[in-house]
Amino acid sequence: MKINGSVAMATLLGMPARAATSGSFNVLSMNVAGLPAILNDNSVPGDKTTNSALIGSKFAQLGYDLIHTQEDFNYHASIYASDNHPYRTATSGGVPFGSGLNVLANYDWIDFARVKWDTCSDASGSDCLTPKGFTFMRLKLSDGVYVDAYNLHTDAGTESGDLKARAANLLQVASYINTWSTGNAVIVFGDTNSRYTRVDDVVPAFRTQTGLTDAQVELILGGVSPTVEVLCSNPSTTDNCETVDKIFYRGSPLLSLKATYWAYASSKFLQADGNVLSDHNPVTANFTWAAGASLRQSSFSGGPEGTWFSDVTALSAKKAPKASVLTFRGGSRLDSVAIKLSDGTTFTHGGTGGTAATLTLASGESWVSAQLCQGQKSGNTRNFYIKATTSTGRTLQAGTTTSDCATFTAPTGWAIVGFLGQDGDEMDQLAFVYAPQ
Repeated sequence: MKINGSVAMATLLGMPARAATSGSFNVLSMNVAGLPAILNDNSVPGDKTTNSALIGSKFAQLGYDLIHTQEDFNYHASIYASDNHPYRTATSGGVPFGSGLNVLANYDWIDFARVKWDTCSDASGSDCLTPKGFTFMRLKLSDGVYVDAYNLHTDAGTESGDLKARAANLLQVASYINTWSTGNAVIVFGDTNSRYTRVDDVVPAFRTQTGLTDAQVELILGGVSPTVEVLCSNPSTTDNCETVDKIFYRGSPLLSLKATYWAYASSKFLQADGNVLSDHNPVTANFTWAAGASLRQSSFSGGPEGTWFSDVTALSAKKAPKASVLTFRGGSRLDSVAIKLSDGTTFTHGGTGGTAATLTLASGESWVSAQLCQGQKSGNTRNFYIKATTSTGRTLQAGTTTSDCATFTAPTGWAIVGFLGQDGDEMDQLAFVYAPQ
């Protein structure tokens, strides 16, 4: 994990830290072969409990910033007992209760979700035995810097039913990305059970629908997807072969994302006698990131209920967007927010309740900061209050204040021009989009 040095230096000097605007991180995907030995020994020598503990200790030793595990079923406790990552998902259970998907990270996240496959097949195995699927989280790299991270384990096998189920799995993830990650940077890595040389696995279609790049294809294979099957040994002695474990990514107008390294990490996950710890080669990649040059965002306030919305895609098509009119609706809570740009475009989110309040900005005036207060409603966290402050000190407010408030200020020379978050009848979750002025 590496971020721009101003954050660390400010901390040492006791000064308020500015959000990092660039940095790097690395990822690892590993199917940890955690099915009960009586069901599948994975043809891996040694005791599974011992091997799992060794996997966890290597996670700790190598310190990858974001680790996705698959088949993390009945030996999960042994992995976590020897690992030291500060952020880790709670297990969803062993066979047949859990999905086997977990995440270990050096970064915190918001909005974690587990999603079960709509389609499964037992044509050549027992894929329907457990609630396999994918996980989603919004990983926080720095203040106002997020990347949506997906971990998946698709249906296995090559029978007709398996191929159809796996294709449906990948298209289900693509649909989720296109709904819940609109406007965001995305990384997807895990056990796809897919190969480019099996046409029915629809990997190219998955990439096309989501705008994702395969890091191995980009960095190792010269940008050309495999057309001839080249199988890997385990441990692999080359990066020029294909396994079903893959790493995909894309940037966004908010976050430039670039893969700089990809490799099989097989040699780092061996037993003392040189035997493997899993029947899968672990895969790893390094990424560099930079906050957007024309659009950035604040951190979020509120909770992950309602429907995802983002003004980012529409704003990215505009040159130097500027706010002209602000309109908020509120009563007991914050019902809606709206902003009209100088070109006439209007973004409105939330419901129609509450009382409306409007502020028309003067020429040269911009919206530079906002205060949001959140609270609990029906067991969920929502935004209760908003107060906008302009570059001339004028304010607009709506809703009811609480004791849990935060202020979001645009970077110097930037202003608020849009929103992203989740809404329904009210504003469940809200963040602000900044643009240079």
